[in-house]
Amino acid sequence: MLAEWENTTLGNIAAPVYGLVDGPFGSNLPASLYQAQGIPVIRGSNLSLGKEKFKLHEFVFVSNGTANKLARSTCKAGDIIFTKKGTLGQTGLIPKNTRYEKFLLSSNQMKLTVDPAKADSGYVFYCVSSEVSRTKIVQDASITGVPKTNLQYIQSFPISLPPLPEQRAIAHILGTLDDKIELNSKMNETLEAIARALFKSWFVDFDPVRRKQAGQATGLPPEIDALFPAEFEDSALGEVPKGWRVGNIYEEALYINGAAFRDSDFSKSPAALPVIKIAELKSGVTDSTKFTEQNKGDKYYIDSGDLLFSWSGNPDTSIDVFVWQAGKAVLNQHIFRVVPADGTPKSYLYYKLKSMMPIFTELARNKQTTGLGHVTVQNLRDQKVAIPDARMLAGSGAVLSHYFDRSLHLQREIQSLSKIRDTLLPKLISGELRVKDLSLGHKS
Repeated sequence: MLAEWENTTLGNIAAPVYGLVDGPFGSNLPASLYQAQGIPVIRGSNLSLGKEKFKLHEFVFVSNGTANKLARSTCKAGDIIFTKKGTLGQTGLIPKNTRYEKFLLSSNQMKLTVDPAKADSGYVFYCVSSEVSRTKIVQDASITGVPKTNLQYIQSFPISLPPLPEQRAIAHILGTLDDKIELNSKMNETLEAIARALFKSWFVDFDPVRRKQAGQATGLPPEIDALFPAEFEDSALGEVPKGWRVGNIYEEALYINGAAFRDSDFSKSPAALPVIKIAELKSGVTDSTKFTEQNKGDKYYIDSGDLLFSWSGNPDTSIDVFVWQAGKAVLNQHIFRVVPADGTPKSYLYYKLKSMMPIFTELARNKQTTGLGHVTVQNLRDQKVAIPDARMLAGSGAVLSHYFDRSLHLQREIQSLSKIRDTLLPKLISGELRVKDLSLGHKS
């Protein structure tokens, strides 16, 4: 350890009053106390495994009176949250820019209020959310039944502290990267919402055709307006825009299922490629990812930009469509690589599959066994859809691709920033890299 750094524990840097506490007993916070608004309750869904500072959504609420009765377990901006039972290693740092003045811990969470005279809460958060700390928490946990830890363990958890000015500088550097990642994520969510709303208006509700039929202006640019007919015709689906045809979602693409792997197929060789399962679609390539050098066939290789459809798993969390963004890899079974048919824009197909996810989720739920459900090829063949003519596909595809490509660019930037953050974090909090050694573009 560097001479000016101090080895201490989280307990030693906690605020003197309720600095380190856990949530109320479950019997004191039953679900019957939850209501539509009030004081938000922090649960595991608001935390992450080192990926986000805090998730300001999926709250349940209690009354102010209930929160006051459980005041010991309330927390505020700047407090650090840990999971006590369940998915250990999850952490969160309550942000300052929130409309909530206080929060209440759920029974499975703990919080640390840092004494600002001893440590910077942002720096401490990055320390406890690092991969090394998360791994230690999991390895040291009680694994009888549901994994769990306790306040005494967190109180004795070790931490190395540089002088306060350096703590704040480290937190600022990492926080700036996180803020840009969060901004890009919000921009991406906005682009996705706009594109999906546009797709629904054009290809599900047929709004431009309805307006034309009623003699109203569509409000679209002339070149886009001209793509839509002014009347409907009857079909097996009911009324569809004139000139469009009825087909099925399966004929609009080639669906290639991933390969099956055995334990003997996996390798730790530097030349091995990651095997992509549903976990990788959600979290990217992590320490838990398996790698292989086995060549199961060229059709199983994927690369950045490929469209993937996970068709098996938990209906509510696993059935979805993704755009792979992390380079060359090998696709595992239970995921389709979706190759658009000739003349079908990738952006159009992506938003079309997204729009049909509620249908696929219910189909999977109807086949659900032991928590798993699936969508079959026959299900895809059975999904009748209105298919635009080639001119409409080409013209609308150009518009949708504008949003699709911008979204992919933001996602790639998020990945790049995350990689920088994940590289810097362990080096900065260990002292291997000092703030003074970084070139931050300031004049000396």
